[in-house]
Amino acid sequence: MSEMDDFNQQVIEEFRANEGRVQAFAGATVVLLHTTGAKSGAERINPLVAQTGDAGQLYVFGSRGGAPTHPHWYLNLVAHPEVTVEVGTETFAARAVEINGPERDAIWQRQKELAPGFAEYEKTAGDRIIPVIELQRA
Repeated sequence: MSEMDDFNQQVIEEFRANEGRVQAFAGATVVLLHTTGAKSGAERINPLVAQTGDAGQLYVFGSRGGAPTHPHWYLNLVAHPEVTVEVGTETFAARAVEINGPERDAIWQRQKELAPGFAEYEKTAGDRIIPVIELQRA
């Protein structure tokens, strides 16, 4: 198991033990995104920082800490957009829909204002456009 897998597992355990609150991301909305592996078909769970829109929408970002390639969970949901989301104490089925154009840009700008680390991710991602995904309740 990699260092990132260990970290993610600790975050998942803390999330579930504390009704969705995670100390490392204090003040942020954290979700556990369940995806189906694009190649393996196996369930994968990734803790992600999310943004709640004005009308209650839930957005996640394929930042991968500013890496030049997309995160695996993003590739999984492109292949299999039906996902399960845990937020707080609630679990629900959702469909992952990528947001593009001016709407994407506005949501992304707001995320950089809410969590300035995302602006750093954008700088180090190079030419890669960081995906903005809406998790729409099924």
